[in-house]
Formats: sequence, C-alpha cells, structure tokens
Amino acid sequence: MKPFHSLLQMIDTLHTEEDCREYLEDMRWHGEPVCPHCGSISKHHYKLTQKGEFKGLYKCKDCRERFTVRIGTMFEDSNLPLKKWFYAIFLFLSHKKGISSAQLARDIHVTQKTAWFMLQRIRQNIKDDDATFDDMTQMDETYMGGKTSDKHKRRKKYNASKTGKKDMGRSVETKAPIFGMISDGKAYAQVVPNAQKETLLPIINERVRKGSTIITDGLSSYDELSKNYIHKIVLHSKQIYCVNGFHTNSIEGFWSLIKRGILGIYHMVSKKHLPKYCKEFVFRYNTRSMSDGERFNLFLQQPTERLYYGELLMKPEWIW
Repeated sequence: MKPFHSLLQMIDTLHTEEDCREYLEDMRWHGEPVCPHCGSISKHHYKLTQKGEFKGLYKCKDCRERFTVRIGTMFEDSNLPLKKWFYAIFLFLSHKKGISSAQLARDIHVTQKTAWFMLQRIRQNIKDDDATFDDMTQMDETYMGGKTSDKHKRRKKYNASKTGKKDMGRSVETKAPIFGMISDGKAYAQVVPNAQKETLLPIINERVRKGSTIITDGLSSYDELSKNYIHKIVLHSKQIYCVNGFHTNSIEGFWSLIKRGILGIYHMVSKKHLPKYCKEFVFRYNTRSMSDGERFNLFLQQPTERLYYGELLMKPEWIW
C-alpha cells in the first residue's frame, strides 16, 4: 500500500475503525494473518464474520485460539480506537521536535494523562538503533538538565578564581550525560552514567570499525582512540572549530535538535525516560529523508509490544 502524502490524506482515507484495522492488517501481515499465540502463518485461518466489535476476529487453524490484529502489539487492550492511535503516531513522527501530551490531547480529544501514556507507548516501541560506523565519525557528549547553584554568575566567578578554569556546570549529580555519534548522516545517541573513558571506549569499540577516522573535541576520555583509530581533535577550548576540514558540527547540530525539542516542547524530562526521548530523536533524524507517510508505515510494520501503565509509575528523578 502506498504511503500517505499528508495527515489530511490519511484522515480522508482511514476515516472508520474498519479502514484502520484493515490498514494495520496489511502493514503487519501482508495478506497472511499471523497467530500471536502459536506463530502460525496462514491465509486459511478462520475469519469470523460477526459484526460490530468482533469484526476482524480470526481463529487459528492450528492452536484454535482466537485473535485480532491488535493482539501482541502496542494496541492490545486499548480502549481507544485505532483511528486516534494512527493520528497520534502520524503527528508524533512527523513533527521534527515532537509533540507534547497537552497538545496531542487537544488534537485527538483525550485527556492529557491518556495522551502522555500514548506517547510513551510509541516511544517504547521505537526500536533501538543497531547502527555501526566505518567512515568519518564525529563524536561528542552533552549534558541534559536544569540549572544548578554552580551555574550562577557569582558562583562561577568564585570557582574560576580558585581553579583558573571556566565552570561549565557539567555536574552529573543533577545532569544526565548523553554520548552521541554521527557518520554519513546517520546518528546514534545513548544515555551514559558519565563521560569517562571507561564508559565511552567500550561503546566506541563496539560500534566503530577499527581504522576509521574519528573526530572529537579535546576531552581527555578520547585520548586512547589513536591506538585503534585515526583520531582528529578539534580544540573547542581554544576557540578552534575546524581543522583541515575536520569538525564536529553535525553532532553539535543533532544535540541542538534534542535540546530544542525537550526545552521547547516537553519542558521536563526524567532520567528514567530520557533514553526513550533519545531514541525518538534518533529515529526521526535517521529517517529524515523519508516522507511522513513512509515513516508512519515503517513504524507500523515493525513488531511492537504492549507497555503497561504500572511500568511508568515509578517515581522519576527530574532533570529539567
């Protein structure tokens, strides 16, 4: 099925629950229903033809269990119609910096609590990026979090007078470090406990092919990269941002997308949920050459799983 060109086209095409169900069946099954109970794939599963809420109900010819296209997915046992789910997914994936739960609640006429849970379900089912890099790879780390007392001007001057160094306000006590890479237009980001070499080097060795060119700033954690890689250093501390064509502008631009999204759209994020937000921005960035409809179809075609509300109730530690 061809992807939609816009949200308006999707609304015109999928304006009933049956239309949405058939579209989801086509995206997931491609004409061959799959039993979520035993995994049996067959065109000859019994299609029960009851009307109303039982439309789209199948019976497996092998295990004899009944199922619908919702079973075993993020839509299972949801009281919301697929129509609202599809609108939420399309809006979420097409907005460059995301969409807030308050705005989504107004757009699809649900409560803010319901919209927040929907967005968390969608983020949960964005697959982890298993990207590997073997070309010129830019690396950097950033810190997500709000202001601390050390960032006040008076405290900054005091620290600078004592240490002789500029206070960057990078305390992991109140901030969450994120490590990222970009190569050939493809990004990767991971929340890490700290930016020390014992944390960063294993990630780099796992995802970057030996002998590749790596471009970083002057952080000492990267000092040992020259053993296995061609290491180019751009000393930002000396106001140098490009050396013989080598720079970290791409990864810096990616950080700006995440920070503008969290500051401008979401406002507050907890350390517990920050990895999901990173996956969200990585997915949009890596699929930016796709149309909104192609990105929407890609998400529906991927396997999804149900997220229970109780998993989200643990008290988070807010960083913004």
